[in-house]
Amino acid sequence: MEQQAILAIGIFLVTYGLIVAEKIHRTIVAMLGGVLMVVLGIVDQESALHHIDFNTLGLLIGMMIIVSVTAETGLFKYIAVISAKKAKGDPVRIMLALALITAAGSAFLDNVTTVLLMVPVTFSITRQLRVTPVPFLITQILACNIGGTATLIGDPPNIMIGSAVKELTFMAFINNLAPIAAIILAVYLPLFVWLFRKQIRTSDELKQTIMELDEKEVIADRKLLIKSLSVMGLTIVGFFLHQALHLESATVALAGAFLLLLLTGEHAMEVAFTKVEWTTIFFFVGLFVLVSGLVETGVISRLAEQSIELTGGELVATSMLILWLSAIASAFLDNIPFVATMIPMIQEMGNMGVANLEPLWWSLALGACLGGNGTLIGASANLIVAGLSAKEGYPIKFIAYMKIAFPLMLLSIVMSSVYIYMRYLI
Repeated sequence: MEQQAILAIGIFLVTYGLIVAEKIHRTIVAMLGGVLMVVLGIVDQESALHHIDFNTLGLLIGMMIIVSVTAETGLFKYIAVISAKKAKGDPVRIMLALALITAAGSAFLDNVTTVLLMVPVTFSITRQLRVTPVPFLITQILACNIGGTATLIGDPPNIMIGSAVKELTFMAFINNLAPIAAIILAVYLPLFVWLFRKQIRTSDELKQTIMELDEKEVIADRKLLIKSLSVMGLTIVGFFLHQALHLESATVALAGAFLLLLLTGEHAMEVAFTKVEWTTIFFFVGLFVLVSGLVETGVISRLAEQSIELTGGELVATSMLILWLSAIASAFLDNIPFVATMIPMIQEMGNMGVANLEPLWWSLALGACLGGNGTLIGASANLIVAGLSAKEGYPIKFIAYMKIAFPLMLLSIVMSSVYIYMRYLI
């Protein structure tokens, strides 16, 4: 193996190790790793820029702006209060309702934004019921990653896959991933009840306090709500039609974002831009450049060759290898850098004679998104929920979470294996 390839692998592994260790912020680590690839001549600046997926970045920024403006209206709190009242103040029913809202929200908003909106509402409700919020938060983490699996815009791995493979449209993700996501969530809901029913009991008096909440009071700005819902609706329609319109998903998201800012004014723009998670955006930039070093030095193509040798290029074996490898790896490593590494590898398999790559892409999406449920460090949303919970005095322990989530994650991957085999490989 040539010296540049060895150097690229070394930088990649050290960067990855530092990201997992979480001693230094992952954005700083990823950007420094990417810069090192350029400074040491492993990849030149022009090639590095070519490898940055601006469609992924544009889609994330556009959706973050739309959601940040919509959040100012109080819409998400309104939905949570309505759900709690429909559940008659019963904590188990509320837990399931919030999990369903989180799953639905994650399908059409990014996971991080969804949990940032849902967690404060959860604390407000559990304080009134005087029950621990931890079971609510664990179910929301799991539901968030399941819901995010269902659509192109739901989870960063899907955004990355959709940007890399133009044939995989918004509708293609829904048609291929939403059915199995819905099945997994349906199986999980009764398991949530069985796991947590004894931990979240409360009195009839406290249930009554929930019933007395006035959901109308949480709507802060009705005019802004109408504007936000109208633009969000147009944007989602745009996602459904983006292939027919010959538009990239990022163009649709950014068009929706700036239309909403046009309708809301300059002040809203300044606030919205402060709410964009620029640390996440630059984390992606660093990762794309980091992986470009592995692509340009031929490391990715060698990995693809070895994978094909291991499975003999046989589609069933290759799909299952990618599904299970993605799930286990994404449980212990953040799924974003893992997917950034896997995308060029699968593309290389196509160049080596694997004719039908579609089952491999769906296997990667399911493995990465669902595998992120396995541990607290498996996905960005998990870490954010754990951080917010610790601030409120309810730390979610790594091992305690893993005892519940890892077996459930394995169950979802078994179900996904059956689904992939039955739908694509028979």
